Amino acid sequence: MKARRRLAGSVAAFGLALGASMAALAPALADFRVCNATQGLVGVAIGYRASTGWVTEGWWHIEGSTCKTLIEGALSSRYYYLYAEDAERGGRWDGPISMCVAEREFKIAGAGDCFARGFQRAGFQEYDTREQASWMVQLTDEPASDATPVTGTGGR
Repeated sequence: MKARRRLAGSVAAFGLALGASMAALAPALADFRVCNATQGLVGVAIGYRASTGWVTEGWWHIEGSTCKTLIEGALSSRYYYLYAEDAERGGRWDGPISMCVAEREFKIAGAGDCFARGFQRAGFQEYDTREQASWMVQLTDEPASDATPVTGTGGR
């Protein structure tokens, strides 16, 4: 009987140790997400500084009351730049930072000479992620003062 208890205790301890090591190896959920809190379809572009220089990417189409992940994995920059257009009503979420965009899906290296390179220029809003691993921006009908940082592993 004592041997069975010791064996059961050893199996339980091994299971706990295995579970803890698996949890440590599991990737943390981290990303840059944009949530569309409006009722309309929104097109979104993002800008960021990569190791090779400035990059802008777009368009993500985000239906009303849904979210999309624009960058998967832990964020590597502190600052990200966002531009969005309401596809149905024509409004936009923009800012003072000029970067290049294109009419269709794009990934553009460099933020200058947009017109000379055959691109359009748009004003992006800067978001300081404060070096968080995850960040979420919520687009609303009302202007927001800042984005919402996402911390922990809970879903949002």
